[in-house]
Amino acid sequence: MSRSLVFLLLTFVFIAIDWYVWQALKVVIRSASPNVQRWVTWLYWGFTAITLASYILVQFLPPDTFGRTTRNFVISGIAIPYFAKIFAALFLLIDDVRRLVQWAVSLVVPPAADPTTDPSVPRIPRSEFMSSVALVAGGSLFGTFAFGIISGAHDYRIRRVKIPLKNLPSAFNGMRIAQLSDIHSGSFFNRTAVKGGVEMLLKEKPDLALFTGDLVNDRAEEVKNYMEIFGKVKAPLGVYSVLGNHDYGDYANWSSQAEKRQNLRDLIKAHDTMGWRLLMDENVPIQVDGEEIGLIGIQNWGMGGFAQYGDLSKAYQGAEKYPVKLLLSHDPSHWNAQVTPKYKDIDVAFAGHTHGMQFGVEIGGFQWSPVQYRYKQWGGLYEQDDQYLYVNRGFGYIGYPGRVGILPEITIIELVKA
Repeated sequence: MSRSLVFLLLTFVFIAIDWYVWQALKVVIRSASPNVQRWVTWLYWGFTAITLASYILVQFLPPDTFGRTTRNFVISGIAIPYFAKIFAALFLLIDDVRRLVQWAVSLVVPPAADPTTDPSVPRIPRSEFMSSVALVAGGSLFGTFAFGIISGAHDYRIRRVKIPLKNLPSAFNGMRIAQLSDIHSGSFFNRTAVKGGVEMLLKEKPDLALFTGDLVNDRAEEVKNYMEIFGKVKAPLGVYSVLGNHDYGDYANWSSQAEKRQNLRDLIKAHDTMGWRLLMDENVPIQVDGEEIGLIGIQNWGMGGFAQYGDLSKAYQGAEKYPVKLLLSHDPSHWNAQVTPKYKDIDVAFAGHTHGMQFGVEIGGFQWSPVQYRYKQWGGLYEQDDQYLYVNRGFGYIGYPGRVGILPEITIIELVKA
């Protein structure tokens, strides 16, 4: 199917949805004054016209017309209203199916007289009730996603986790590790809020800091305005990092492979400039008071069509001697694919990647996100045969410039002797 045909089809679908929801709105406001009805009409169709015009504009302008942040806001400004309208339309469809059935029955069985036609009996007609429910449902969804941009995008939360390890050397008992993941600096729109998130981490005074990939969306230049902020992330035992799937520039258009390779070199240099020790399929010792544990870091390796640049066998070489081994690997699918089947002595793996889909519910011990249907391990701590995986929900965001329910995370992990 050609792009033009898809565009025309979607435009028709959008207009049909607009018209369908408008029928419900007309029912709800039919008893209002003419002036109110006029204002509601102008507001609804004015906003709809802006949304449709934005959709059409995005289709015809070159992809690089807007910066990444602006483009995310434009696309979200199109998607959110239509998600809300589709949600409202589902309720309207239920009522229309009921009406269709009622109409079909009336052809066979004549309807009895309705005793509630007496004007003294207050009653909301069924169609008005369902129309109201549909509009409230759609409006609530719209408000939720809008609030997710205004508040959720930078509502940083510190999550504290203790992990007991049998072979942990005494010198490391109580060691505090700060984990950041999925910064996606090219999506940020509030530099002050980002700085506040980093300050939250620094107040925790971690012994060791880890970053598990996706510093940018595509291009190394995205982090330029944030290097000063993230360069302040320090810890006595160092700051270590790995690359995520977005860091390689695989999702961007490049004029040549040489340009793409230079982009990766620039990104690697950015890690170094910030004082982050980037681990590229290698391991290093972490030493305290004459004792040591091993830190292993690999390049991105993921299942389900994601890049598999990392080489765990290479990264593991020489790590046998460490009594405790910590692994940095961006994609959590790597844990069950390679780590738990082949490397039983890797004690803790740190990952990110999923963002918790930036949407879900976490109340007490209950967790739900659509991403769980794609990833078995998607947020929080997991254990299997004395091996642990912690999946960070991400510091930043991509695509939708906000978060609903699954808030941006700074993890503080404490290692304790079991």
